[in-house]
Amino acid sequence: MGLVKELMEAFRFACTSSFWRMGLLWTFALIFSYIKLSTQSIFTWKKVAYPRSAVSPLPPMASSSTSGKTSGRRLPICIVTGATSGLGAAAALALSKEGFFVVLAGRSPHKLSKVISDIKKKNKEAHLEGIEVDLSSFSSIMKFKNSLEKWILDSDMHPSIQLLINNAGILATTGELTSEGHDRMMGTNYIGPFCLTTVLLPLLRNSPVPSRIVNVSSFTHRNVSIFRPDKETVSGWSFTEYKNYPCAEIYEYSKLCVLLFSYELHRQLRHTEGSQTISVIAVDPGAVKTNIMRELPWLISQAAFAAMWLLGVLQSRSVGVSSTLDAALAPTETSGLYFFGGNGRTVDSSALSYDIKLSRELWATSCNLFQESMLIFNTDSVCSERSD
Repeated sequence: MGLVKELMEAFRFACTSSFWRMGLLWTFALIFSYIKLSTQSIFTWKKVAYPRSAVSPLPPMASSSTSGKTSGRRLPICIVTGATSGLGAAAALALSKEGFFVVLAGRSPHKLSKVISDIKKKNKEAHLEGIEVDLSSFSSIMKFKNSLEKWILDSDMHPSIQLLINNAGILATTGELTSEGHDRMMGTNYIGPFCLTTVLLPLLRNSPVPSRIVNVSSFTHRNVSIFRPDKETVSGWSFTEYKNYPCAEIYEYSKLCVLLFSYELHRQLRHTEGSQTISVIAVDPGAVKTNIMRELPWLISQAAFAAMWLLGVLQSRSVGVSSTLDAALAPTETSGLYFFGGNGRTVDSSALSYDIKLSRELWATSCNLFQESMLIFNTDSVCSERSD
């Protein structure tokens, strides 16, 4: 009965437009990215690969008489979202070896504890902390921010962070709404990272050394030809009218939003900061064997992995995370670039992702959604205090 059920689920999904979009258009987009990567250095004169830089400890805190007495106290702090599995866990391990004090952020406390234990087995000198967060929930994001600030204060560390990696993402196959009423996939993949970055910007600005934001996108963004950055689309409300949840298209939209946001934040920080204080880099890990397709029918996901393996584009987590590490450790002048393919290489994203007018409209919409969530959060907090 189990096999029959799996076959039926696979057949039903194979009859949807999302299946064919993933199977055909996503494959073409990935291959196109590799072709672009291999040919751009021939036809352009610009630099397309960058070396990794060594991680330096923070300068001593002059105001603290105990600074430096605890191992790892002056280590730069790195936050990795979606750190309970896949590329997030791989990035946390690698960055702990590079000298960061890594804060693992994920939805499951149990999984966070397990990943921390696994990392310490592989790197006994790792400095790690796990803090729970659900990026689809604004209240959870604010709780994470408060927990992070309390942990930094209690640990007598410098009140700043040096690296934020927005890695968390999902590929949902059914339409569900978050507590704020947003589509779950748009909420997790884009609105959540936007809000988290916004609330953590003060800590990034407070860093005594240049800090960085790394946003994980995807080659699937190349399949978006038209995008309206209005509230209905960004929040995902416009997709509720569909009979069949267009999971492939929504995933593409969410990853395009990540790129538009990255480039616009890069431009705004350059304008307001006037220096290389905070750099913003987007990254595409390519096709990696993780549990990102866990909501797809099992037979479909296994067939997809097999097909990508035959095409020679499927990477292991240890290889796939290399682009994220390249972006995290690249020189400061790489702000605003798009890393892909490992070995410090960069590539141009889609023409649509560089549309400045589009990115500014998305920024305005995202800020409005953020303000709405903040207003609701503050109202709920006041009501909670009064009831207590």
